[in-house]
Amino acid sequence: MRARVGGIDTGSSIIVQFRAKSQNRIDILLEIMYTLSRIGNSSFKGDVGVMKSSEQFAIEWNRSKRAINDLCNKGKIPGAIKEGRKWLIPDDAVRPVDKRVSSGKYAKKKAANNKSLPIGISDYVRAQADYYYVDKTLLIKEFLDQKPLVSLFTRPRRFGKTLNMDMLRVFFEISEEDTSKYFENKAIWRCGEEYRRQQGQYPVVFLTFKDVKFDSWKATLDKIKDLLQEEFGRHQEIADSDRLAEYEKTYFAKIINGEVSEVDLTVSLAKLSQMLTKHYGKAPIIIIDEYDTPIQEGYSKDFYDEIIGFMRNFFSGAFKDNKNLTYGFLTGILRIAHESIFSGLNNLTVNSVMDEKYDQFFGFTASEVRDMLEYYGALDKEAELKDWYDGYLFGSTEIYNPWSVINYISKGCIPQAYWVNTGKNEILEDVLKVATDDITERLYSLLQGERVIAQIDQNVVYRSLSEDPANIYSLLLVAGYLKIPKKELQADGSYLCEVSIPNREIAAVYKSEILSHLLQIGAITRTTANKIAESLYANDYKKLQKAIAEYMDKSISFYDAGAEGFYHGLVLGLIALMDNQYKIKSNRESGDGRYDISLFPREGRYPGIIMELKWKKDLSADELSGLADEALIQIDEKRYDAEMKEDGIQDILKFGIAFSGKKVSVKTK
Repeated sequence: MRARVGGIDTGSSIIVQFRAKSQNRIDILLEIMYTLSRIGNSSFKGDVGVMKSSEQFAIEWNRSKRAINDLCNKGKIPGAIKEGRKWLIPDDAVRPVDKRVSSGKYAKKKAANNKSLPIGISDYVRAQADYYYVDKTLLIKEFLDQKPLVSLFTRPRRFGKTLNMDMLRVFFEISEEDTSKYFENKAIWRCGEEYRRQQGQYPVVFLTFKDVKFDSWKATLDKIKDLLQEEFGRHQEIADSDRLAEYEKTYFAKIINGEVSEVDLTVSLAKLSQMLTKHYGKAPIIIIDEYDTPIQEGYSKDFYDEIIGFMRNFFSGAFKDNKNLTYGFLTGILRIAHESIFSGLNNLTVNSVMDEKYDQFFGFTASEVRDMLEYYGALDKEAELKDWYDGYLFGSTEIYNPWSVINYISKGCIPQAYWVNTGKNEILEDVLKVATDDITERLYSLLQGERVIAQIDQNVVYRSLSEDPANIYSLLLVAGYLKIPKKELQADGSYLCEVSIPNREIAAVYKSEILSHLLQIGAITRTTANKIAESLYANDYKKLQKAIAEYMDKSISFYDAGAEGFYHGLVLGLIALMDNQYKIKSNRESGDGRYDISLFPREGRYPGIIMELKWKKDLSADELSGLADEALIQIDEKRYDAEMKEDGIQDILKFGIAFSGKKVSVKTK
C-alpha cells in the first residue's frame, strides 16, 4: 500500500505488516511511525509530529546521549520509538523530571555525593575540578569564530567575568603542564580539532583589578605596581632569555624589584608583550579583568584625573597599534569612553548587556539553572528562584544572577538579597543624591513593577550624573539594576528603551538603599522606622497610627511641600519602610474618586491603609487641622475603601494628611 500520514503521501510504496488482528490503534500508529521513520533517516513529519534523534535532544537538553537513551529505555519519554539501536523522539517531547530528585529523602541521601557550589571561586582549574561547574567553554569557540583583536565585555559585578577570563588564560596559555586535561570533558573539546589546536599555544598576560579599591591615588598606584610585579614574576622564564636585549632584562629586573616610576608602569604592558614575543616567537594574549574598578574608586575618592591619565597611557601601549599582540580581552562594568581611555583604539569590539554576541556566557541561562536545581534536588524551588533572581536580558537571552543562584541553593533555598552584599551600591547612592522630581517619580513607578521610557547611552560615566541626571538609567542598566524588555536604536547611537527592575532581589536593593538614604539625610530616624516595623509585627494599630504620623512629620521637614517631589519622596519612603507587609498603590480609582495612597496588606493579619493628602499655602494651625479633617471625610464620602472591601479587607486605617509649608497635620480614623 502507499503510506499516507496526515494526508501527506510519502511518495513510496510501503507494506505495513501487523502482528495481530487484535492490535489496538495505538500499536498500529506506532508501527506506522516506526516504518515511516526509516524513510527519513532520523526524522519525519505529519500529524504525528516531527521525530528527532536522541543525539539532537542531548544537545537541546544539555544532557549526554547515554542519559537520553536511558530515559527512553525506561519509558519516561512518551512517544519515543526505537529503530535498530537508535531512539527517535517526538519533537514536542517534554523533558522528564526525576521525581526521586524532588523528594527530600532522596535529595538528602544524594547530597553527600554532590559537589559544592563555587561561591567566590574564580580559579578555573579549581572550579571545574572540585565544584559544580557550569560549562562556559563555548565562549572560546565563539571568540575563535569571530576573531576580534581586542574585546571588551561589560557586565554587572559577580556575573562570572573573572572566572571566564581565567578560563581563557588556562586554555590559551603555554604551560609546562599539559592543561588540555582541564578541557577534555568540556563542550569546547567536542567542537573539533581546529579549536583543540589552539589550546596551550600562546604566552598570556593576565591582570585583574577587581581588588584595586583604595582611598588615595598613591595607594592605588602601589597596588597596581604590586600586581605588575607579580605578573612579571609569573614570566620569570624570560628574565634570562638569550633573545632579549640587556636593556630589556634591566627593565624586567626593575619591575620585579619594585624600583619603577609611574612613567615606567604606564609602558609596562607594551614592554612585557614585546619581551614575550621575542622569547616565544609569537605575540601574547593580554587579559585585563575589571579594568574600571580603580577608575570607579578614583571618582568616589577624588583622584579621578590621576587614574584616568594613567589608564589612558597604560591601555594605549597594550592595545593600540601593538604589533606584539595576538588578542586582547578586557572586562568591566562600564565602557569608559568620554575620558578617551580607548582613544584611537579603532580595533576595540565592545560586547555589552545590549548586544547579542556572547549573551549566554555571563550569568546562568534558564536551562543551566534547571539542571543545577535537578542536581541538588530542588526542582520544586524553580518558581521561587526565578521570581527572585531571573529577569535579566543580555542581548535577547534570559539570564539569572549567578552569584545569587549559587548562594540560594547553598544556603538551603532561602530567598535573600545575596548580590547586594557583594559590594557597595554606589550607583544607587549617587542616583538618590541627584534625583529630580521626574527621577523620583520614575523610581516609584519602577518599584511598582511598571516600565518607564529612558534614553540609554552606554558610554556614560559616573561624572555625568551631575551634568545630566537622566544618565542614571544608563548607569543602572550596565550595573545590573535595570533590564530592557524593549529597545529601539536611535540615529546618534543611543537607544530609546523600556526599562524595568529585573526581579525581587533588585527591588529589595532599591528599597534598602532608599531607606538608608532617608536615614542618612535625616528625613526619618531609625526610631521612627523601628516603630513602624514593631507596630506592624505586633499588629498594634494605635502605635502604627502614631508612627506614621511621626514619619509624616519627619518627612515634611526635608521635602518641599508644594512640589511633586514631596509626594513621590513620601511614597518611596513608605515603600522602603513597609513594602514587606504592604503593596503600595497611588492615584488609583476606587469608589467614586481617586485616592492618593493606599496600602494593601500582603497578609490578612495587617490592616489596610488609605491616605488622602491635601495642601494649601500659609495656613494657621487650626486651618491646617481642619484641612486634615476634610481629607479624612473625603475618604468616606468618595468611598475610597471600596477596592479594599472588594478584596475582602475589613480592617482599614484612614489617614487625612494636610500640609502647609513645613507644617503637617495628620488625622486618623
